[in-house]
Parts: sequence; C-alpha cells; structure tokens
Amino acid sequence: MSRGLRWAAVVVVLAVAGVVALWPRTPDTAPGTAPDGASSTRTAPARDLAALREQAALRPCPQGEGGPPPLRGVAVTCLGDGGSLDMGSALPGRALVNFWATWCLPCQDELRVLDAYSREPGAVPVVTVLVQSKEADGLELLAKLGVRLPSAFSEPDAVRKAVGTPPRLPLSYVVGADGSLAEVVDPIVLTSVEQVREVVG
Repeated sequence: MSRGLRWAAVVVVLAVAGVVALWPRTPDTAPGTAPDGASSTRTAPARDLAALREQAALRPCPQGEGGPPPLRGVAVTCLGDGGSLDMGSALPGRALVNFWATWCLPCQDELRVLDAYSREPGAVPVVTVLVQSKEADGLELLAKLGVRLPSAFSEPDAVRKAVGTPPRLPLSYVVGADGSLAEVVDPIVLTSVEQVREVVG
C-alpha cells in the first residue's frame, strides 16, 4: 500500500471515530424501558369491566346457604356484578353447574343450549363457571352469544380444584338436593334442550 493510501485510510478511520463520538446519546436505561422512564412495551388499556358487564346483562348469581360441601367457602367473582360470592351458596339446591372457557368452541354451542333450557318453566338453575380465560373476554363472549346465564369467575381456578374435575371442557355437573355433585358424562357435550332435561332429571 502506498503512503498516500495509508494516510487516506487513517483519515477515514478518524472521521468515523469522530462521528461516533459526537453522535447524540440518551442516558442508559433498563431493558424494556424507554428513555423517558416509560415502558417501551406499550400495553393496551384495560377494558372497562363495568361497561362489559352492562353489555352482557347477565342474570344475577343466586345466593343461598349450604350448597355442595366441596364448594363451601370457595370465593368467586360474580361476572354479572363483579361482587364476591361463595360458590357453595350459589348452588344451594338442585342445579346444573357448567365449566367453560372462551377458547373452547364446543362450549359456545353448549352455553346457548343451557341458556335456552334455563328459560323454560320449571328449569333447574344453571350456573356457569368461566375458567382459563380473562374476565373481560368472558363477558365479551357472553354478550356476543346473547347468553345471560348467571356466571362465576375464579382466576386461580379454585372451583375446579375444589371439585377435582377432569382436564376437559366443556364440563357439567348436576347438583343434587343433598349437595351431591354428579359429573355429566353422557353426553359429554349437551347439544339440545332435551338432553339437558334428561341429565337434570
């Protein structure tokens, strides 16, 4: 390399170093944090649960005394009004309790069937329990489906743990007058009002 080329290379290196040294910098920030101290990961604003509850217009959660022994003292949120509820008191007599999730497609059809059954004269109370889903998502889906069933929600999945349910959805139990819980296994998914009538007896 000639002497002239060497000097040209030195000049280029020094110019690049100068640009890097003079480039505007921001103070060091923690990972995931913007220079102004705000989080660089923008999260969507929380949906207004009160507005979603009004839109869903669910029927009130029943309240009584007693209920199935495994569910007494199990605290849940009533989706309809956001209030705290003892799951045992929500099922004080004969009833049908149904477990569902927003991602479960068969659950959606079954919820419609259960809602139609619940509107019949003499129907036993039907209470649904939202699991493995967000409260807002559940309210939104119920409003979309037009299902107004009384619904409970337990983020830590306390109701299923108390009952010891199998790992499948949808899942229903018939609550006897004595507080017993009988899993509905035939059929696995309730597809008609007639089937609901048969399983509740």
